[in-house]
Amino acid sequence: MITKRIIPCLDVKNGRVVKGVNFEGLNDVSSPVELAAYYSENGADELVFYDITASAEGRELFTDILTEVAKTIFIPLTVGGGINTLDDFDRVLKCGADKVSVNSGAIRNPALVSEAAKRYGDQCVVLSADVKRVDGVFRVFAKGGRENTGMEAIEWIKRCVGEGAGEIVVNSIDTDGVKGGFDLEMLDAVCSAVSVPVIASGGAGKIDDFTTLFKALPKVDAGLAASIFHFGEVKISDLKNELKKNNIPVRL
Repeated sequence: MITKRIIPCLDVKNGRVVKGVNFEGLNDVSSPVELAAYYSENGADELVFYDITASAEGRELFTDILTEVAKTIFIPLTVGGGINTLDDFDRVLKCGADKVSVNSGAIRNPALVSEAAKRYGDQCVVLSADVKRVDGVFRVFAKGGRENTGMEAIEWIKRCVGEGAGEIVVNSIDTDGVKGGFDLEMLDAVCSAVSVPVIASGGAGKIDDFTTLFKALPKVDAGLAASIFHFGEVKISDLKNELKKNNIPVRL
């Protein structure tokens, strides 16, 4: 049986890890290099590194910090933020990333997904979708959740999987940082629409939220969270032990 993955997320701004609520009100947390090393040594299955203002500021991702993070850890690393071209893919992969996450860059140029999948393989291309309900419809947002694209999210995700995205991170803006549990309705809609791995992001506040996620939606492959891990509210070892008790397969 395939084990469920637990993935801490480093949202990096100006070289520091930050965390907010509903994508707003960012607070400084820690050094990305120190935090990445801690997670690598303490049971994280993978790590996600987002340069969260690269797209909005129209610049390239910070590669010096990324290189340091990649050197420090021994688990798969997914990197996103300001990924607009194949050259950007190339650059972050050369810095040590295992997978590259695209969001705003794919919205601007949907061909980027298929071009990257052809060059690097589907398993390397992760679609990160920032999704929010607008008048009861799931809409895709760009530029770190700042801009409503007007696109219906499930159709967009299906299209990108068809183009070669090998994994989907579903970021629910409605539940981000609120700590009231994952957005099960949104995740169920995505899992029903695609057959590639789906990573749940946004809303984890306690261990039970992960148990509920994997029991309610067995098709979800991984749970991603930030602040509950960063601030020590949940230890990954405790989380995995609890999941195992609930007969949810994890790597201990």
